[in-house]
Formats: sequence, C-alpha cells, structure tokens
Amino acid sequence: MRAQVEEALGKVRPFLLADGGDIELIDVKDGVVEVRLTGACGSCPMSQMTLRQGVERVLKEAVPDIKKVVAVNLPAFPPM
Repeated sequence: MRAQVEEALGKVRPFLLADGGDIELIDVKDGVVEVRLTGACGSCPMSQMTLRQGVERVLKEAVPDIKKVVAVNLPAFPPM
C-alpha cells in the first residue's frame, strides 16, 4: 500500500511544488496515511483545505483502502 500512496503523492506533488511547498510520506498504518507538509505548505493557513480537498481526495481515489490522511509535524531534527 505504501508504494501506491507514494505513487499517488507523485500526482499532487507538482501542484505543491509550484506553490513553494512539498509533501513527505511519514507512515501508512491501518488505512491512515500520515504526511508532513513542508516548505510554504507547512505554514500556509490553507494547508488543511489542501490536505482534505486535494491530497486526501487523490489518495482515496488511487488507493480505496485509505480511510483518512492526517498531517503530522515532526521536528526538523530528532531530539538528542
């Protein structure tokens, strides 16, 4: 399933890159996809709408087993 999600993210990535952002796949577990929005998308007030109406819609069309997509904020550097 992870490979299918990566492939589907490749379809939305150009749109995010055009606006100065990007998306990183963190995990796929029990139909829940965890992603991290980066660049301009990470701090954009419209990021939740982009996530729901753009990313989640495309992922659910490509991989019907996806239940939801959630954005997670991970530290840029792991804690020491």
